[in-house]
Amino acid sequence: MLSVWWDTEGIVHWELLPEGTTITADVYCEQLERVKEALAMNRPHREKVLLLHDNATPHTARRTKRKLEELGWEILPHAPYSPDTAPTDFKLFLSLHNALRGLEFKTMEEIHAFIADFFASKSAGFFVRGFTALPERWKEVIKCGGDYSADLD
Repeated sequence: MLSVWWDTEGIVHWELLPEGTTITADVYCEQLERVKEALAMNRPHREKVLLLHDNATPHTARRTKRKLEELGWEILPHAPYSPDTAPTDFKLFLSLHNALRGLEFKTMEEIHAFIADFFASKSAGFFVRGFTALPERWKEVIKCGGDYSADLD
């Protein structure tokens, strides 16, 4: 399983979880700590963190809420049942899915290398567009009353 955090400047942190790993609140909080360290190293100019994550149980658990309060990060609201408004789903993972088409890997090292190369190949504009598309996607969700919109695919 690939977990990735990114912003308008590019990838902040990513990790491949061991096969069979389930993301629980504990696992997610540990990941958030690693993201905090990556932000401090790679984005020292950032004074404020706005986090957009979906409403999955590990993201809304009490432990996670406490961790996010401790970190002082602001959480952007995410419409329930609206994966079409998550930039990671509609922008980053869709592009990754297309790049993976027809490929086979023999080792985890090959997978790691492919993902690192894939992220490095993306222009700054790619990441900016992932976020600048959000307002229009949000408007579409509001127009649809919060329902999934095939128009956003």
